[in-house]
Amino acid sequence: MCITSRCSRCDIGHDRIETYFAVQLTRLELYNQVCERPLSKIAPELGISGTVLASICKRYQVPYPGSGYWTRKLLGLPVDLPPLPAASDELIELTSPTPKPRQKRTAKEGSVRKARPAAKPHRPARHRLLFGVEEHMRKTRDVKQGEFLRPYKRILPDLISSETQLLRALSIANDLYLALDEQGYRVQVAPPADDLDRIRIKEQEVESKDRKYGHYHSGSIWAPDRPTVLYVDTVPIGLAITEMTERVTVRYFDGEYHREDSRLIRSAKPWQLTHSWTNEQDMPCGRFRVVAYSPKKGVDWSVTWQETEHEAIDALIPKIVETVKAAKGTVQRLMDAEDVAAAKRKKEREEEWERYLKQEDARKVAQALADSQQQLAEIIERWGKAMTVERFFVDAEERLNTTDDKDRRKRLEERLALARAMMESVDPLDFIESWLAPQERYQAKFV
Repeated sequence: MCITSRCSRCDIGHDRIETYFAVQLTRLELYNQVCERPLSKIAPELGISGTVLASICKRYQVPYPGSGYWTRKLLGLPVDLPPLPAASDELIELTSPTPKPRQKRTAKEGSVRKARPAAKPHRPARHRLLFGVEEHMRKTRDVKQGEFLRPYKRILPDLISSETQLLRALSIANDLYLALDEQGYRVQVAPPADDLDRIRIKEQEVESKDRKYGHYHSGSIWAPDRPTVLYVDTVPIGLAITEMTERVTVRYFDGEYHREDSRLIRSAKPWQLTHSWTNEQDMPCGRFRVVAYSPKKGVDWSVTWQETEHEAIDALIPKIVETVKAAKGTVQRLMDAEDVAAAKRKKEREEEWERYLKQEDARKVAQALADSQQQLAEIIERWGKAMTVERFFVDAEERLNTTDDKDRRKRLEERLALARAMMESVDPLDFIESWLAPQERYQAKFV
C-alpha cells in the first residue's frame, strides 16, 4: 500500500510519497513458504532481510528447516521437516518501507531550511544480556583463594572470572556484546530448542599436559548450561570469555596455599615458615581470552584471542567482530558438511538396526520352531506313559471280572474307580490340543 504525507523539511506545500509493502500471512501460510524455499530466497520478495524473517518466525513459533536441509535435499538424502506447533493462527503482517527516491530541491527550496545532520544512534551503557549478572556471579559456591567464581545460577552469559577480576570481565563482555550488536549480531543465551552445545574452553594461558587447578589439582570450573551465541543470518556462533590461569609457586601457610610472591608470605617471619612447604598450582592471572566457536554438534571450528602483558583484549574487539562476520561462509560449509555426514551416519545406523532386527527375527522364528518340536515330543512322551497306565487299568478290569469273591470284587471296583479318577485323559486329541505350533508362538516380521 502507499502512504502520502506532508513534507516536514520545508514550509512549501508539496507532498512526500513513501511506498510501504505490506503482506499479511497466517502462520500456516508462512510455514508452507519457509518449508518450500530457503529464507534467503523468500526474504527479498517480502522486502526484508533473512535475519528479520528468521526473527519473525521465532516470534510467532513458525519453525523453518535448519542449516544443511537444502543441501541434503539437493543430494537426494532423507530430510525431516520440523512440525508446526499448535498456536493461535493470527495474521502476521510483514511491512517494509521502501522510500521513493527524493527529488532534487530547487535553490529556493534549499534556502528555506537547511537539512539537519542525522543524529547518531544512542549506544546503551550496558548490554541487556548483562543486567543483574554481577549479582548472580557473586552468589557463588565456596571457592578457595586462587579459584574462579562458581555461581549457583546456571543460565548466565558464558563468562569465567575470579572475584577480583569480575568487574573487568563484565566490562570486556559489555564492550564486545555492544560492538556485535552495532553490526546487527544480537548476542543472547542460546534458546533450548536450537540444540546447541558449549565446547570445553581451555583456561591455561600456556597449555601444558598436566593440569594443576584447584584443591588437590582436581578442581572443576563453572560453565553455563547453555552457550552464549550470536547469529550471522542463520549461522550460530558461540562466544566465551574466560580469565586465564598461569602456573605459579604457592606456599602452604596457616592452613591454606598462598602465592609465594603475595604480601602475606613476603611479610612472614622466617620462623613462621619453618613448617611450610611449596607447590605449583594454576591460578587466575588477570588476563582474558575470547573464544568464538561453532556450537553445532560435530562442527570443529573455533578462533581464540587472548591478551598479553603488552596488548589488552579490549584492543582486539574490532578484529573479533570482523573475524566473526567473515566466518559465516566457512562455518556454514562446515555445518552443511556435518549435516550430510550426520544424515549418512543416521542412515548407516538405521541400516544396522534393520539388520539386527532381521537377525533377531530369524532367531526367534528358529527358537519358536525348536520350542514347538520339543513340546510335541514331550506331549507324545506323556501320552505314551498315559497309555501304559491305561493298559494297566484294562488288565486290572479283566482280572477283576474273573474274581469269584463278590465282596473283594466290589471293594476292588471302588478302588479301581478312584484310581482312574486320578489319572489324566488318554485321548491323543486332548494332548494335541495343548500343543502350540511355531506360528502360534511367534509371527515372523520379515519374509
